[in-house]
Formats: sequence, C-alpha cells, structure tokens
Amino acid sequence: MGSPTLKKHLCSLLILLFSASWVEAAIIDHQIEIQLDPASGSLQVRDQITLPAGVAAEFILHGALQVEILTPGATLSQLSSQEGELPLTHYRVSLPEKQRRFTLKYSGKIVHDFSQLQESPGRSRQQMRGTISEDGVFLDNGVAWYPLFGDQLQSFSLQVELPDGWLAVSQGNGPETNAERQIRWQASQPQDDIYLIAAPFQLYREQSQGVEAQVYLRQPNAALAQRYLEATHRYLALYSELLGPYPYRKFALVENFWESGYGMPSFTLLGPRVIRLPFIIHTSYPHEILHNWWGNGVYVEYAGGNWSEGLTSYLADHALKELHGKGAEYRRAGLLRYADFVRSGNDFPLSQFRSRHSGASQAVGYDKSLMLFHMLRRSLGDHSFIEGLRRFYTDNRFKQAGYQELKQAFESVSKRDLGEFFEQWTGRTGAPRLELRDLQLSSQKNGSYLLQGKVVQTQPEPLFILEAPILTHFADGGSRRTRLLMKQREQAFELKLRQPPVQVDLDPWYDLFRQILPGEAPQTLSKLFGSEEALIVLPANAPQSLKSAYRQLAQQWAAGYPDIEIIADEQLTTLPKDRPVWLLGWHNRFLPQLKALLPAGQAQLSDNTIRLQSERLPRAGSSLALACATPQGGTIGWVASDNSKALAGLARKLPHYGRYSFVGFTGSTPDNHLKGQWQVTDSPLTVMLTPDAAVHHTAGPPALLDRLKNRPTK
Repeated sequence: MGSPTLKKHLCSLLILLFSASWVEAAIIDHQIEIQLDPASGSLQVRDQITLPAGVAAEFILHGALQVEILTPGATLSQLSSQEGELPLTHYRVSLPEKQRRFTLKYSGKIVHDFSQLQESPGRSRQQMRGTISEDGVFLDNGVAWYPLFGDQLQSFSLQVELPDGWLAVSQGNGPETNAERQIRWQASQPQDDIYLIAAPFQLYREQSQGVEAQVYLRQPNAALAQRYLEATHRYLALYSELLGPYPYRKFALVENFWESGYGMPSFTLLGPRVIRLPFIIHTSYPHEILHNWWGNGVYVEYAGGNWSEGLTSYLADHALKELHGKGAEYRRAGLLRYADFVRSGNDFPLSQFRSRHSGASQAVGYDKSLMLFHMLRRSLGDHSFIEGLRRFYTDNRFKQAGYQELKQAFESVSKRDLGEFFEQWTGRTGAPRLELRDLQLSSQKNGSYLLQGKVVQTQPEPLFILEAPILTHFADGGSRRTRLLMKQREQAFELKLRQPPVQVDLDPWYDLFRQILPGEAPQTLSKLFGSEEALIVLPANAPQSLKSAYRQLAQQWAAGYPDIEIIADEQLTTLPKDRPVWLLGWHNRFLPQLKALLPAGQAQLSDNTIRLQSERLPRAGSSLALACATPQGGTIGWVASDNSKALAGLARKLPHYGRYSFVGFTGSTPDNHLKGQWQVTDSPLTVMLTPDAAVHHTAGPPALLDRLKNRPTK
C-alpha cells in the first residue's frame, strides 16, 4: 500500500529545487505549535526552526498560507510562486551571521478535494493532497503545510490545539495532553516527513515489550481494537526477530475518513471499510507494520528507485503466503500481473520506480522488485540473505538509502560481487523467456545415467545472466535440484544420475523473474483488466433493467480508455481475434462460443446451474465472472447476473479479483462466494521422460519465516 502518491511527486520537485543544498546527515529541527479549526479548514502555526550548518535557508510552503518571520534581525523574501491545484511559494530567510535558529508564524486555509487515480480499466482509487475539514485532518509534506527545506530529514515536536473531543496523531512519541488540553507529539529520530492526522477518535492502547500498541477508531469498538492491539504485538515481535529492533516506541492503527492504505512512521492510516475486513489483519496490516523497517525506518532515496514496496511485499505478503505453502502460487500471480499489465510502451526499470499509479507501475515496482529479492535470496541462501537484511537495516536506519546501499550490505555478508546482478535487474526492462530443449537420457557403463539438455532464452532482448533451477524427478518419488548458471543464450547442461529420471522441470516454483509461457498458467481475469484495448459486447435481448445495468458497467470500465469499445451483440457477426473480449449476460448471442472454450471437465453452464470445478451454484441469485483462452491465444471474459443491482457491485469489485480464472457472488451487494483458477496440467517447462508416468509435484524449499520462533502459526 505504501505512503501517499501525491507526496512523492512533491518530493521529486524538492529534489530538483534544492539538490545543491542537501547535506549528508544534516537534521533540521521544528518546534511547532499549531491550532486547527476543522470547521473553517484553517490553521495557525508558530514554528521555531533550527537549521544545521550548510543547509540553505530557503523553503517551500503552501501558497494559501500567509507567513511572517518573528526573529529580530531576520528578513523573509519571496523568490517565486506556483499556481494550480497545489499552490506553492518559495521563500528565502536572511539571518544574522552565525545564527541558525529563527521563528516563523503563518496561517491560512488548506482545503483540497479528493481526486480519482485511474490505475487500470475498472480500477481507480481516491487520493488526497491534504485537507482540514470537519470529516478529519490529513496533512503531510505533500501539501507543504510546514516549511520544506529540500529533501532534508528533520526532528520535531508538535503541540496541537483542537476542538473538544478531537485527538491528533503523528509519528514518534505521544499523545501527551497538557493542562490546556493541547496534544503533544515528539520525534527525536530523523524523519522524512511530518504527519498530522486528527479526528474525534476513541483511543485504545496497550504496552508490551517496551512498545505501546495504539488503535484510533472513529466509533467505539473495543473488540475490534483488541484484535488489532494483539496483532500489532505479534507482528512487531516477528519482524524484530527477523530484522532487528523496532525503531519506534509505539505503533498505531488509525482509522481514516476515506478508504486508504497508507504506511507512516510508527502508524498506519487505513480506511473504515478496510479495517473491518476480516482478512486485512493477516494481510495488509503486517505489510504496513513492516514498512516501519523499510520506507519509514530506512528511508527511500527516490532518485535511484523506490525499493521499499518490493522488499516489504516480499517479507510480508509473500513471506506469510510462503509460510502456508503458497509462495510459488504468489510468485506466479505476480509474474502473471507483469505479463498482463506491462507492455514495451509502459515498461521501465526499477531504478525509475517512485510509486504506484497504474497496473503497470504496480507490476514493476512491487512484483518485479519482489522477484529481485527472491532471486537474491535463492542465490545467497537464507542465512546470508537474512544477515544482509540486518546489515542494511543497521547501517541505514533513519537515513536515506537506495539499491547501492542494498548491494553493499549483501556484498558485505556474502563476500560476493553483486554489481552485475543489481545492474541487470534494476537497470533493465523486459524479462527473460525460457525454454527447455533437446533432453536426452543415456545409460552409462557403470550403471549410472547421463541427462543432457539445453535451457534457451528466446526473448528478443539481450541475454539475462541468471541461475535457472532444474528439478529432476525419479520413479521412487525422490528428486534432485540443480541451479544452472546461464551466461549464453543456449546453455547446455549434463546431469550424472544414479537412477533414471521420469520427469524434468524448469523453474517449477517460479523462482525467476521471467515471462510466463502459454499453457504454463491458467487464463485469469487480469488478462482482460490489464488490456487498454478491448471490446465489451452487450446483450441486446436482455430485459431492459439488465441492459441498462450492463451498459453502466461497461461504461465504468471503459472510462478513460478510448480504445475500449462498447457494442451490442446484434451489431456483430463474429468476435474479433485481435483483442480481449468481454461478453456480458446470459442473453448474449455469443455465449455458445464461450461455452465451447470452457476447460474440459472443469466448468459447465446450463440454464439453471453453474458448475465450476467442484462447486455448484444456482443461476438464480448468483453472479458470475470468468475468463477463457481462445485457440488463437486471446482471451474472452464473461460477466453474468440476473440481478441488476448486483451488477453495480460487480463493476467495482471484479477488477480486484484479477488473479482468478472465475469468481462467483451471491445477493445484491454482491458477496463473494467462490473464487479459483483453472487447473493447468501440461506446462511447457515440464518434460515427461517416461510415457504414461504420473506428473510429480515436489514441495519447494523451506519458508523464510520457518526459522523464527515468533513466526505466525500455520
């Protein structure tokens, strides 16, 4: 999830404006007294600022704020201003010689509306620059509510005056309330932002092992708060054992006034619906806690690429799936997202990733980055990988760091030159495409066997240097793992074996960042949602209420994408083969074509019943979506419901189910009832050496978290 996107665009601007003034390890200190008036959207601030030597006395502030300098002998001049959605003013302070401390007073209104970020067809999310309102207060450096001196880190104290019943939340230590009912927060460790969140919160808190867990809810709910308090302590213990001590004295779950998933130093800001989803506490919540090591403990040096989202996803989302035996499945899903959303025209190297703003940027910045760390772990081994993570954290805590510092940490513990690895995977676009060719088995005079073959890279881009995993299976159920270092397009290998193999797999656990081959993975809905050029076919003979609901769904998915065409089925004689196609409705005249494409034995549609693998659904009261492959390598998707109210919910929900081949819902909300993927039994990277032998499946290496005493229970 990460921190707000709009903030990172302002950070880039600050880097450009103040690049010459950045000083290594120079910490600015802010002593801020602030009065907030949510009813008027205004603030009044008094900020005593101490600048380290070498930092220019120039800053940017929100353009709607009126500012004056209170320090005798100091003057304030305006250098430039920027109008637009986010007005900004650039100031310079002239100080008496040797004086580095001065006080500013400023006031005004900060009120911004929500904007919609369209990430892919059918999928968008709200974002907020910052605001002061009766719904709540959200301020960070993305709205320049405090003076920004380039990209410098800062320490601070906050003394906040609010209406009765309101609480303020920030990073660091707090909240403390004085006799005047002012709320105080203090952060002595260097910070890359100053956050200020406020609302009429109910606060729950609980101490354990020197860290206080806090929960801020907008309505009292002691049971919900207790679940999060307990989960906080569990995940803090887990990641402290894995990486090193938690860097703060508190972690807080804070309920936002819009649906969000932001990770800030020592707290996370989650939306009201998100918080109450039962699975979030086991998925997104540990991800946000882990960001206090990566991104909010070691800060990102954005000029060289944002590594924190991939590393956090790898050690939270992926690691927890891996602990439950689903690591390979998770990695395959990430490779499929890359295949579905990334094209040559929107691909970019990891060194250019800043934040997620589209399906393609997520596939690169999260999924490809995650695979970088997985390949590094497989190459170095779990012990050196963990030691490298700990070294990186220890050496860079409360500093800005990038891929160069990551490389140095892993080189230090492994005693290996990793320059080629990091240069290739952070500096290049594209992905290797692998094939297993020319397998030959021969018996030797001494009774052993010799297996020969080639691993070939067939992508048009230049060679990728990589270690290709080969798994050889034997009739007795045993197997042998081999890692083949590929330094040429066609890399031959020879394996001397004591018994004849029956099956050979290339990269069976999806350990490499690579292209997924046709037939290797099931067709999923993301193949359709990842395409910005598609055809949506409406059912002309459906009842009027359904026709209207289908058209509204189609228009919602096509909004912002001029190459997504909407047409009625009666206007077509054949379906196109050059782009993905959505068929809508039970009454669609092309439904028989889709039925013919359903995987044999895995699905069946009748007038009254839907069978998907082992599940059966009645047509009445059910809604359905699925994706099928065409013989030409294309994709046809189908969405159907007899409930016009359910279609509005499907339009919003289905883009979030892209990893699945089929999903079923019930009711008008609608509520998800089943989801799954078509079974794949004939991977092109599996070669059977014995006719009619059963396909072997071997469990992958142990999970990374298995070695920890604080690991979650399986």
